[in-house]
Amino acid sequence: MDESPEEQFDDASIGGQLRRAREARGLSLDDVASQTRIPVRHLQHVEQEEWDALPAVTYCIGFVRAYANMVGLDGAELSRQLRDRIGGTRTRAPAPDYYEPADPARVPPKSLAIIAAALAALLIVGYLIWRSTLSGPDEPIPGVPPAEQAAPSSQQQAPAQPAPAAPVAGQPVMLRATGEVWLRVSDSGASLFEGILMPGQAYQVPPQAQAPTLRTGRPQMLRVGIGGRDLGPLEPVERTVDNVSLRAEDLARRGQAQPVPAPQPPTP
Repeated sequence: MDESPEEQFDDASIGGQLRRAREARGLSLDDVASQTRIPVRHLQHVEQEEWDALPAVTYCIGFVRAYANMVGLDGAELSRQLRDRIGGTRTRAPAPDYYEPADPARVPPKSLAIIAAALAALLIVGYLIWRSTLSGPDEPIPGVPPAEQAAPSSQQQAPAQPAPAAPVAGQPVMLRATGEVWLRVSDSGASLFEGILMPGQAYQVPPQAQAPTLRTGRPQMLRVGIGGRDLGPLEPVERTVDNVSLRAEDLARRGQAQPVPAPQPPTP
């Protein structure tokens, strides 16, 4: 029996193409969600082309690209068609009031907490040593008997220099989401990760990555951690960033160039 005009239009739509490709591969929406990290409810909105039910235009395009690539379609072409259709004129839907549980595979390992504690202890010891060098000529040095303290020199003392910051090269890099955020991580053109992080979820850059870079439209929702040390959000405001180096030393220099606001709890 021939399909009705409505069914033919649905199959030719972006959502219809994605649904047919998924069913041709024998996949369920749960299968697609586990591979793309996109919640099932968002995938349902994509297949039904309910764009106003999704958070923002950037997410609509990102969801379609990731979904299409996963089921063997041309993600770049479908996302371009969607961008031409909806542009940036639609209003943003209210943020969802619930979230799916965090993926245990993205939870930092216990060894990372041990490394962070060791680094914190080293920083405290370094600070105490540096602080002891600031004692004035009339100020007693803690822990040293007065008879053993050297008399002040008649020559002018050179100002004490602060201890150098702990090296960061080679330390693990962690991106932790404080809000729902789409991101793509690549290494010399090869995709390492593309999907959605929910509040509280984290992504650790593989240690073997040579030149990892990041693209996202909400950098203010990603807090950067190096070796267990929190450097604050990647950017203070929402804007699209691309080719952001995720090497530890580059992120450390980037963090020194801007103030680090206090951590904020995830948006309920």
